[in-house]
Amino acid sequence: MTSTIPSSIPDTMSGIVLTGHGDTDKLHYRDDLPIPILSNQDVLIRVAAAGVNNTDLNTRLAWYSKKEADSTDASWSGQALSFPLIQGADVCGIIVAVGSKVNPKRIGERVLIEPCLQEANGETLNPPGYFGSECNGGFAQYTKVADRHAYAIQSDLSDSELASFPCSYSTAENMLSRANVCAQDRVLISGASGGVGSAAVQLAKARGAHVIAITSASKRQALTDIGADQVVTREDDLVSVLGENSVDVVIDLVAGEQWPTFLQVLSPGGRYAVSGAIGGAFVELDVRTLYLKDLSLFGCTVLAPNVFQNLIHYLEQGKIKPLVAKTYSLKEIVQAQEAFQKKNHLGKIVLTVATR
Repeated sequence: MTSTIPSSIPDTMSGIVLTGHGDTDKLHYRDDLPIPILSNQDVLIRVAAAGVNNTDLNTRLAWYSKKEADSTDASWSGQALSFPLIQGADVCGIIVAVGSKVNPKRIGERVLIEPCLQEANGETLNPPGYFGSECNGGFAQYTKVADRHAYAIQSDLSDSELASFPCSYSTAENMLSRANVCAQDRVLISGASGGVGSAAVQLAKARGAHVIAITSASKRQALTDIGADQVVTREDDLVSVLGENSVDVVIDLVAGEQWPTFLQVLSPGGRYAVSGAIGGAFVELDVRTLYLKDLSLFGCTVLAPNVFQNLIHYLEQGKIKPLVAKTYSLKEIVQAQEAFQKKNHLGKIVLTVATR
């Protein structure tokens, strides 16, 4: 049994569909997309704003594939994608309808969607999937998600500001949680001016850590303004500037050629957490460094329990602040992704969604 969509909601909607792996010519704006059909446990959300992420571009470009020029494993979960696909993992919106097994009192709630999904289309996902990858996401006027993944939020922040949080901040909080970051830890954060990196700076400071951010020279002051205690540039030699065995935790979103130095600057017993590889996916590891220094390495993808609820609490208590670099309309998704790829911004790029 499924829900009945209220007559006030149109039969079709506008949105962006990805028609295959490739360049931005695979992104198409359409105004004849069907409204999502709800399962018993789903909620229908009228989307107000949706953030742009590395995941969107990586999925489009088949970057996740470990087989060159092969799309059979080019998704977040390592499975082939089904096209056309509506992407968009970061969503702020209003619940406008619910499935038959969802409390109807939820209608009218302002919500953020937890992007790491344990359930989609009425089925448990094993392994978990990602919103806008293993199922349609938020680059449309309406979207659906399992009730358990729609979190009510009480906040004075705008829709665009709230849409800057779900993916980046939950990813950052998950990395900090896995690495057990606590007060007085010295934490080194790569890619600190990006969405996840800038989130990690704020969230690490909220835990009382000493934060060292890696960014470009032009963004030094901006990172200091959001809480970084020390800023080093991408061109700096970390061992020379920081010293060997000088940090307790590395939060890495870059990897690439600089990767071996991350282990050099980690102190014995240090922790390394990674959730991105924008600088290059293949790195050189001296296993002797790993075991002689008793290091712990954490790959972070699936959100640990309570991570997203913790994020909601931080927001409602005003402990973290939005960093919205620029907003675009849904029709301007190509311009938004091109701006995102240039990496000249601090924080998030967000698409605003107009409803009928």
